[in-house]
Amino acid sequence: MSVEQLRLAVYRGFAETGRAPSDPELAATLGVSEETVRAGLWALHEQRHIVLRDDAIVMAHPFSAVPLGFSVMGRSALWWGGCAWDSFAVPHLVGEEVLVATRCQGCDRALAWNVGTEVPPKGDEVAHFLVPITMLWDDVVHACGNQRLFCDEGCVDGWLARTGHERGYVMDLDMLWRLAERWYEGRLHRGYERRDPTSAAAYFASVGLRGPFWGF
Repeated sequence: MSVEQLRLAVYRGFAETGRAPSDPELAATLGVSEETVRAGLWALHEQRHIVLRDDAIVMAHPFSAVPLGFSVMGRSALWWGGCAWDSFAVPHLVGEEVLVATRCQGCDRALAWNVGTEVPPKGDEVAHFLVPITMLWDDVVHACGNQRLFCDEGCVDGWLARTGHERGYVMDLDMLWRLAERWYEGRLHRGYERRDPTSAAAYFASVGLRGPFWGF
């Protein structure tokens, strides 16, 4: 078993079922021992392909094994979205329109959008990213848990005042959709490579995101 085979099994399992495949399931799929699977998962964690906590898969972006504020419903699977960015990325990765649902962090109003692969959804809502991209992997679960959607900037301001957080980065739905559109391109296929800082900066610039928050 190669680590790449394991990575594909994890991601395809998430994409098809909406949940993280277990160690026994991965071992059976790949014809190896659970110990071999566990060692491979930690290698993927070190390479930042997945996130492990207590030996369990917590995240395989854009999928999450734990609720972080978003549900993403497709034709035959229901996923936890890891954050606003990841939730809008799921339709591009799985190739189908999805229903993204969450609650405004400012006023607790239910929010939902049909998010497809052709055009951004309509709406006046905004996304707020609390943690700068350069600090994302210091605590990636915390960072993802604080990429949330709000009714408007007034709700963002109210949440910031209530929580004492510094203002991060605010973008509209159009920008969020464009950020998510090609970020995970190829992740369900063999040979996928994570973006390095240089290629990530180029990608952010291509969708109109610049400045220290985005690493340049």
